Amino acid sequence: MANLKAGTRPPWVGLGAAVWVQIASGNAYNFPLYSHSLKSVLGFNQHQLTMLGVANDFGENVGLIPGIACNKFPPWVILLIGALSCFFGYGVLWLALSSKVQSLPYWLLCVALCVATNSSAWLSTAVLVTNMRNFPLSRGTVAGVLKGYGGISAAVFTEIYSTLLRNSSSKLLVFLALGIPVLCFIVMYFVRACTPASGEDSSEHAHFLFTQGALIVLGLYVLTTTILNHIFHFSAPVSNTFLVIMVVLLMAPFAIPIKMTFQRMRVSKPEMHHQLVETPDSVIQEDNAEKTEPLLKSSSSTTILGSFRENVEASEVAMLLAEGEGAVKKKRRPKRGEDFRFTEALIKADFWLLFFVYFVGVGSGVTVLNNLAQIGISQGVHDTTILLSLFSFCNFVGRLGGGIVSEHFVRLLHSFLLG
Repeated sequence: MANLKAGTRPPWVGLGAAVWVQIASGNAYNFPLYSHSLKSVLGFNQHQLTMLGVANDFGENVGLIPGIACNKFPPWVILLIGALSCFFGYGVLWLALSSKVQSLPYWLLCVALCVATNSSAWLSTAVLVTNMRNFPLSRGTVAGVLKGYGGISAAVFTEIYSTLLRNSSSKLLVFLALGIPVLCFIVMYFVRACTPASGEDSSEHAHFLFTQGALIVLGLYVLTTTILNHIFHFSAPVSNTFLVIMVVLLMAPFAIPIKMTFQRMRVSKPEMHHQLVETPDSVIQEDNAEKTEPLLKSSSSTTILGSFRENVEASEVAMLLAEGEGAVKKKRRPKRGEDFRFTEALIKADFWLLFFVYFVGVGSGVTVLNNLAQIGISQGVHDTTILLSLFSFCNFVGRLGGGIVSEHFVRLLHSFLLG
């Protein structure tokens, strides 16, 4: 794990890269864009299409294995597994839809779709866990921002589908099978764990406000351009211009590490000048100070605890100190707000309450999403891009708002308890 101080660039570079991965993790939302083609080309009935939707949802939401793997392997391994899942899963679907391979069995398509959409769990888990560990004092904000980008991803894919791919379901599957793995390989180096800052960074709040503002602008922009293109049917150059602007807005989070780079360059120049005009006496004094510094420092329990606090959980530190001092301590169970192991969470009422809320809330949403194309066609709307963009925008607002509101109440409660 890289040892980084507060305000350093790599955590923010990783957050900017995580934005793109989070957009890619929304690939499961594209099912309404090609489901009608599967139904017409492969001759599926509505029941068979519904079962494919179940496979789509099952693959997207099975995140237990990615969660366990994320605690044992570095982020690039998790991203690699997600990229391979996309390649093989969507690759098989493309072979079936484009008739490159004739008469693929129905069960194989269900498995392929499940594997393809399971990439969402791998990609999202990798970037969420890594960035929440990199910004431990703003975990709610980080989760809200990244989940917000995941929510708006359907609108981004819709823009690509209608502008770049010309409403071709076959081209969309090729794009998902090849484009997402390439993206993962590009950003793999930047999504990495960093030692979190020991104190609160004064500029962190402003940086997150900028990221949230960029996300809101992106959501409004994508929704507006999709609606206008649906009404006025813009020419190819105009549509391509809209697409380029969307890519620029997706690059907005990288403005933070770029700004920090230029600030560091401006600060380093006066420091270098100050070092050049230092007197020889000051240099000698510094050398003497270095020489008189003891090689071994005190090894009290407080010193050990301070050195390990950034990398090890408090409960594990307590056990290490107990073993080192010959004491016997009983390891306590984590309290609310601390990190839980999976077996510890299973016996908590909070876990099952969250599970029930997620099951009811998300379950109803994905049911509508899977049948969005059929709902639109039944109402005479054959172009489902506008419906998917509206769904994506509302999804994004809920995700971003949930992160901001939860973080606000956590900070409010923290201030109340301290005050």
